[in-house]
Amino acid sequence: MIQWQDLHHSELTVPVLYDILKLRCEVFVVEQTCPYQDIDGDDLIGENRHILGWKDNELVAYARILKSEEDCEPVVIGRVIISSKARGEKLGYALMEKTLSVCEKQWPDKALYLGAQAHLQPFYAHFGFVPVTPVYDEDGIPHVGMARETKQAQ
Repeated sequence: MIQWQDLHHSELTVPVLYDILKLRCEVFVVEQTCPYQDIDGDDLIGENRHILGWKDNELVAYARILKSEEDCEPVVIGRVIISSKARGEKLGYALMEKTLSVCEKQWPDKALYLGAQAHLQPFYAHFGFVPVTPVYDEDGIPHVGMARETKQAQ
């Protein structure tokens, strides 16, 4: 059973932030052999939120939601991640459903955007995201920009 949390960055404790950064490093840097600067200055600012999924007191699912100060900018979903220990359980679907629910609750009139690894386009399409950029290289991994309109605009 997964215990979900939706936390504003001001609600993050040091141990929880440590678990987030540890999981992101394990997967995005080590597992994907992609050295990049994960700590980008966006984790602890503005209205940004963190979606966490815990199993047996271990962080196994995570996504970050970035809300720009600019009203015309979409809300950006990123750092979507499932621990290697919890893959194969369709947890990514539950994580995205939780993340989208938070976005709709917090910012119902905002379009959503994410930079997806290109091979995950069908996964994000399941949630109504469509490609809006050509495939591009980000840190040696093919990505594609994908967007989803608000419920009202659909």
